[in-house]
Amino acid sequence: MDAIVDTQNPDSGHRMLITPERVFYAGLLGRPRERCPGAFHVYVAIRDGLHLSTSDGQQAHGELAVTMPNLRHTITSEYRAAICVAIEPESVPDGTLEVVARRLQGPDAHLFANRIRAAYARLAEMQYRDSISNAEFDTMCFGDALPQRVLDPRVVRAIARIGQFSGEPVTAAGCAAEASLSPSRFLHLFKEETGISFRSFRAWKRARHLLHFANQDINLAHLAQDIGYPDSTHFSHSIRRFYGLKPRAIFSGSRDLAIYRAGQVASEPVLT
Repeated sequence: MDAIVDTQNPDSGHRMLITPERVFYAGLLGRPRERCPGAFHVYVAIRDGLHLSTSDGQQAHGELAVTMPNLRHTITSEYRAAICVAIEPESVPDGTLEVVARRLQGPDAHLFANRIRAAYARLAEMQYRDSISNAEFDTMCFGDALPQRVLDPRVVRAIARIGQFSGEPVTAAGCAAEASLSPSRFLHLFKEETGISFRSFRAWKRARHLLHFANQDINLAHLAQDIGYPDSTHFSHSIRRFYGLKPRAIFSGSRDLAIYRAGQVASEPVLT
């Protein structure tokens, strides 16, 4: 499925769709610094090629690159923008992402790259409708739906609490009490169900939530407090670790980014 991406549109063409368990981003990559996001990432070149270097010694060059969750890596593009598709690891059964990675990096890599480019073109046309399910998202990007992980309801409730971002810290003790478990038993259950420690999960989701506001003119100190960071230093350090960029650099590079979330445009892009 070939697609030609028109980068000469009157707007920047930079767009991001955010759902609870998926992200589709087409925009600037920023300066090439090491990053360590908590999600599975598929990078696709809009044009020219990509260079990937990982902390476990991988070196790759081509139009498509894949990284597993929590793997430190550096990604650069020969063109100033690229596409990134992210899948939250707790949303699929164990072993699924490894299978997807092998498929994407196999002999059909070029076809998958073209499919994801076509998904970018489709996103531009959708402008966006009521909602998109994981199955629809996956089919649009990969050709079929990924299996869905079924989580213990107590863990589902804890994840929902983490995702509220009320400014109040969500603690393991609080989630354990709600689940009628001891803190140690709850932490074991959470790791067993999701494959991720509670603390690491919470840290990544907090940094991920920043994406919803990336194109807004907003006070970063206030934002840090609103999404649960204890102070600006912790905020900056965490964002740099996950994204390889300081918060201010992310916001500076996202002024012309159209963000779609929960089935609607979060805010109109500011053209530059």
